[in-house]
Amino acid sequence: MPNRLVNKVAIVTGGGSGIGLESALLFADEGAKVVVADLNLDAANRAVALIAQKTPNAQAIAVKTDVGNEAQVKALVDTAVKTYGRLDIMFNNAGIMHPEDDNAITTEERVWDLTMQVNVKGVWFGCKYAVQAMRANPTPVGGSIINTASFVGLMGAATPQIAYTASKGAVLAMTRELAMIHAREGIRCNSICPGPLKTPLLMNFLDTAEKRDRRLVHLPMGRFGEAIEIAQAACFLASNESSYITGTDFKVDGGLTSCYVTPLGEPALEPPSSLVPKQ
Repeated sequence: MPNRLVNKVAIVTGGGSGIGLESALLFADEGAKVVVADLNLDAANRAVALIAQKTPNAQAIAVKTDVGNEAQVKALVDTAVKTYGRLDIMFNNAGIMHPEDDNAITTEERVWDLTMQVNVKGVWFGCKYAVQAMRANPTPVGGSIINTASFVGLMGAATPQIAYTASKGAVLAMTRELAMIHAREGIRCNSICPGPLKTPLLMNFLDTAEKRDRRLVHLPMGRFGEAIEIAQAACFLASNESSYITGTDFKVDGGLTSCYVTPLGEPALEPPSSLVPKQ
């Protein structure tokens, strides 16, 4: 259904690349006014330029934001409301996976603290100021908050990334509680749990064929997901099509978290051609 987000105002954090970029493009294409937030302002500006190229009549602005800085997140939400008059969608997508993140013994405290600052506090700050903005909306009051968690928040792994895993578990718990607190205000809050994706964040972490193959063997579909596949899930949660959905952990993981033994002897599925980024 086209134009699912007409008359809605959306913030997408981490909007300069990966899931955030694909979501910003899709939200704009579906009619939303989009605020692209990213620590890398050049990347955010490129995203806005891509939006203008893909959807010429779309409205979008770029805002440099460190989501781990409360004052900057407040300023981001204030900018969205000042520019477009309201806030309907808050996609708290920005996050990090530190290359030195390992197990509980070897991971340094600075890695843990930085991961929590961005992945947990960043989501908390985004929710905190989004709720206040959504409460102040003229009719209709309310909105949709979407938080990027991960399948690792739902299951353990023997390839340790302890700070990242703990941070995503915190996002899941926070999302569920916020959903209950604000349900009767018309503010829905859901998390998305992506499986392993073909994005720079994960591919830089899985920097050898051995590491990538170890992940792929556990994927029932036999392939990494595409960022656009997560963006489509976010668009659904942002739209009125999901009006009776709140507090859910939306798994978009190729079946990974439902898997015990993966299929053998079958070729891996390729993503639909329409979803493969054009080179």
